[in-house]
Amino acid sequence: MIGFDRRHFLGAMGTLAAGAWALPANAQPFPTKPVMLVIPFAPGGPTDTMARLLATQLAIELKQPVISDNKGGAGGNVGAAIVARAAPDGYTLLIATNGPLAANAALFSELPFNPATDFDPVSLFTFLPNMLAVHPSVPAKNIQELVTYLKANPSLPYASGGVGTSSHFAGELFKKMAGVQMEHVPYRGDGQSVPDALAGNVKVIFCSILAGMNWTPSGKLRALAVTSAKRVPVVSDLPTVAEQGFPGFDLTAWYAIMVPAHTPKDVIHTLNAALVKAMSNTEIKAKIEGMGAIVESSTPEQLKEFIAAEVPRWTKLVKDLGIKL
Repeated sequence: MIGFDRRHFLGAMGTLAAGAWALPANAQPFPTKPVMLVIPFAPGGPTDTMARLLATQLAIELKQPVISDNKGGAGGNVGAAIVARAAPDGYTLLIATNGPLAANAALFSELPFNPATDFDPVSLFTFLPNMLAVHPSVPAKNIQELVTYLKANPSLPYASGGVGTSSHFAGELFKKMAGVQMEHVPYRGDGQSVPDALAGNVKVIFCSILAGMNWTPSGKLRALAVTSAKRVPVVSDLPTVAEQGFPGFDLTAWYAIMVPAHTPKDVIHTLNAALVKAMSNTEIKAKIEGMGAIVESSTPEQLKEFIAAEVPRWTKLVKDLGIKL
C-alpha cells in the first residue's frame, strides 16, 4: 500500500467498518430496492471502470442491484448536483472526487451545489496517481534529463486529460517546481490525449497509469515517473517525481462515496459496512489496483475529516498554480 503523508491521521481506516444501528420495529431494513451509483464522468475512463467494478461487488453485499449511471460534465459538477438534489434515503450514491468536493469551488465562479453542506460522507474508495511519460523522440530517460530538454526547448506542448483534471494539476505543479515552461494542451480525457502522444503530436503527457502503461512495454511511450508521493505497486519499478530531485511533489486524485445530506445515519452505516466489505474483496481489489489505483476505505467520520483537510490544500493549488477554466 502506498503511504500518502497527508492521510496519516486516517490510520488503519481500511479495516474499520461501522457497527449495526438499531431500526424501529416497523421499519424495513435498508435496502429494499435497487441503488443508483452516479459516476460524474463519461464512460470508458478509469473512474468509470473502477466504479463499475465496485458496483458489481456492492450489489452482492447489499443484495440489491446497483445501477451505474454516467452523468459527466463540468468537471464532475453535473453528476454531483444530481446527487445533491436526490432524496436523502441512501438509494442514490455519488462517486465523488477532489474536483467537485475540494477544488471546483476555487475553479468555478459558482457551483450548483454546496460541497460542504449538500453531501454526507460514506467511505473513501481509491487514490489514483498519474504517470508522466514522453514520446520516444524525446531523448530523456529520467526527470532530470527531461528538465534539461525542456529548458532547451521552451514552450513544448504537454497533454492532459482536460482543464482542472488531476493530470492538469500534475503538469502545472511539475512546471512550477522544475522551473520549466510547457504549453498546456487539454484533451477530453486519456482516450484523446494518449493517441496524440503516441503519434508524436504532443511530446510530453500526464495521464492515468492505466492508460499509459498499455504503451510503455512496447516503447511507444517512455514512462519517466508517477506523480504520487510513493511508488505504485503495479508499476513498482517506476520512480516518483519526488525521488528524482523534487521532494514534496505529490499530485494524487482521490475518490470517495457520498450520499445526499440528511441521509439517515443507520442507512449511511449500512452502506459503509457494505462498501468496506466490497472493497476488501480480493478479486475486486486486485483488479482496481491493477489499474494503478490504491484501494482505501474509511469510516464516514474519517472521510469527513479527510475532506475538511483536502479543501484548503486543493484551493491553494488552484491559486498557486494559476489554474483557470
